[in-house]
Amino acid sequence: MTFDLPHPDFRAQLAAEPVIAVVRASSIPDAAALCAALAGGGITCTELTFSTPDVVPHLRAAVAAGHRIGAGTVLTAAQAREAIDAGVSFLVTPGLRPEVAEVAHEAGVPIVLGALTPTEVAQALDLGTAAVKIFPAKAFGPGYFKDLRGPYPGLPLVASGGVNAGNAADFLANGALAVCAGTDVVPPDIVAAGDWPEITRRARAFVTALRRPA
Repeated sequence: MTFDLPHPDFRAQLAAEPVIAVVRASSIPDAAALCAALAGGGITCTELTFSTPDVVPHLRAAVAAGHRIGAGTVLTAAQAREAIDAGVSFLVTPGLRPEVAEVAHEAGVPIVLGALTPTEVAQALDLGTAAVKIFPAKAFGPGYFKDLRGPYPGLPLVASGGVNAGNAADFLANGALAVCAGTDVVPPDIVAAGDWPEITRRARAFVTALRRPA
């Protein structure tokens, strides 16, 4: 079975570099420097979330510096438009958000809709998602991804929520196309402090862990 999903180039990028750094912080002193620190450790795709205060200027700054940036925790059409106007490469939602999907499609921007159950996965497909974010991934474990690939063989799944250097390779081995690296790589306090060498170290450790046998 194959799925006629939009934005194959977006999925090809995920397959080649299967880590998205997801940043939730009380403040970001320099979004461009943060993304550069992540890239220095091998993570070149960053998602800045709307749960971060005043995230839109950070999105603009990171995009202007040439980084591959997505907007996450997009809950409304208005947020989607703000992020797209800022120049993001993709949108991510925590759950099924039809109005956000509609804005993304109108703009030609890839969207990764959040889902958990097989029914929600089917609904995400109906809404034209480019990939499906399974959240919370850790609560159900890597084996859940293998189970989902039974009825949905070849479906691009992204593991999000509780993914760390110790389990990320297992999610990929069980069928995830990519994983989201959250507090394991970008702890809010370290981001807020602007400790970019530590961010680079954590990113490098995470990417290195992906290469181990699952």
